[in-house]
Amino acid sequence: MVAIGFHASHEQVHPTALLDAVQLAEQAGFTFGMSSDHFSPWSVRQGHSGFAWSWLGAALATTSLPFGVVNAPGQRYHPAVVAQAMATLSAMFPQRLWVALGTGENSNEHITGQEWPRKELRTRRLGECVDVIRRLLAGETVSHDGLVSVDRAVLWTRPDVPPALVGAAVSEATAAWTGTWADGFVTVNQEPEVLRRLVAAYRDAGGVGTLRLQVHVSWAPTEDEALRLAHEQWRTNVFPPPVCWDLETPEHFDAVAEHVTPDAVRGTVLVSSDPQQHAAWLHELAGLGFDEIAVHHVGQEQRGFVDTYGERVLPQLDVTPPAPVAPQRTVVAP
Repeated sequence: MVAIGFHASHEQVHPTALLDAVQLAEQAGFTFGMSSDHFSPWSVRQGHSGFAWSWLGAALATTSLPFGVVNAPGQRYHPAVVAQAMATLSAMFPQRLWVALGTGENSNEHITGQEWPRKELRTRRLGECVDVIRRLLAGETVSHDGLVSVDRAVLWTRPDVPPALVGAAVSEATAAWTGTWADGFVTVNQEPEVLRRLVAAYRDAGGVGTLRLQVHVSWAPTEDEALRLAHEQWRTNVFPPPVCWDLETPEHFDAVAEHVTPDAVRGTVLVSSDPQQHAAWLHELAGLGFDEIAVHHVGQEQRGFVDTYGERVLPQLDVTPPAPVAPQRTVVAP
């Protein structure tokens, strides 16, 4: 049994429409939500970038779904502010929030005017942030001097059960590192053998907790329309690291994606007009050991996708609600 969730892409959809969509998704049978957290979209064509933490309060209040959010503390977000945000939501909506922590992308972080650090420094910075966040959630008064600085921070409102801090990774090296500290693991869709290696790297390093996968799909009534949507909205997202980490603006992403063909997008997005094919893809991915799969329809209009999945895809799968969200370990990052 696997939990199938709805991914809320703030880069593509106005937050009001996105709130409507996640409410429809719950009615259709999706059993959790997942949210992006960007300051800018990947492409000018996407055209949105609502503030995830404001939206999450509304989404948690108007649905019964648990939610995850992907966050990059350390530059755009001070870790104490992230800890306060997740603590408040978890106090109001107990055991319904998990937070995936990653090293971020320059397209979001450059707005602070700070230099974009090398990858190894970003990883060290994230480790410090995880330690700060865990200590704050545990009730400590925290001071820290390093790649991030904290002065006598304390959380006055904390949940009885802290949210799970999940490791986000797309490489085996990062998956192994997150296995040393994270309460769970999340990655994005890649070839099945790559996903198997990522899961093994996380588990072999001592990783515990829930395994989660985000999957980009494109559905439309016809194959041509599904491919057109994928190419229009997601061709800027076909580039592997470090390109996707280091570009600065939506205009930069649009420039490098100018010659990406529609068929090239199929390597990143599962494109089909056939609900049977979508169900088969999700069944195969669940068989790799993932407990929760968040489905991201890359089109801006969500209703047709939600309705089709609710009527013709989810009933073909053994869908279950996710377990209550809670941390699985008490160790801190190195």
